[in-house]
Amino acid sequence: MTFSLATWNINSIRLREALVSRLLAEETPDVLCLQECKSPVDKMPLETFAALGYRHVVARGQKGYNGVAILSKLPMVEAGAEDFASLGHARHVAGRLENGITIHNFYIPAGGDVADRAVNEKFGQKLDYLTQMRDWLHQHRPGKSILVGDLNIAPREDDVWDHKKLLKVVSHTPVEVEHLAEVQDAGNWVDITRQDLPEGRLYSWWSYRAADWDGADKGRRLDHVWATRDIAQAGHSSRILRSVRGWDQPSDHAPVFASFDL
Repeated sequence: MTFSLATWNINSIRLREALVSRLLAEETPDVLCLQECKSPVDKMPLETFAALGYRHVVARGQKGYNGVAILSKLPMVEAGAEDFASLGHARHVAGRLENGITIHNFYIPAGGDVADRAVNEKFGQKLDYLTQMRDWLHQHRPGKSILVGDLNIAPREDDVWDHKKLLKVVSHTPVEVEHLAEVQDAGNWVDITRQDLPEGRLYSWWSYRAADWDGADKGRRLDHVWATRDIAQAGHSSRILRSVRGWDQPSDHAPVFASFDL
């Protein structure tokens, strides 16, 4: 079975209901993972998406903040949710498909503006979240699993518009990159996007602060698709749909796609 998957930080599922519907109608992924839904589950416009064929949903919601959801055309059951760092935030949910593949959808804390936990509590929470995520993966050692989401870290030099200028900027600091690498190693994850597209600059996020985001092109690759090593070779057809960042009233993220033959 071949299925396609996309991950997208939607920055309010209710505000951007039409954009989600457009993506589902035009690109027809079998599974769409959304982050930063900013809505309780009972307020999410799930009936709209069901009418487009996405009748299977697992989600965790929160009023005004955070929130994750997996919409699927394929039968799917919930496979758990974790609250790493005990933040009380809706940042993770997992679903299991009938073929036994578990999909983890994550929204890792952004970390605030200052890369120093001594003066920025949010940065410390981000590091603690990643540490507990790493420890949990060591304990549970996932297999036949896919991890996607807004991980809020651009790990490689070519995942940002200027490596040297961003070394002290939250999302690309060495300590964050090291923590993310430990998470990746703990779960034996393979970066499917970079397996498919190993060379060149890749971005999935462009700041709202840039008047001409497209022309300036000061992006970062914050959104990821990983798979455990036992199924990584089944991943293919990775792409970042940059054009979505230019839609009316867009999210500042673009959706990231991959397909799997499983």
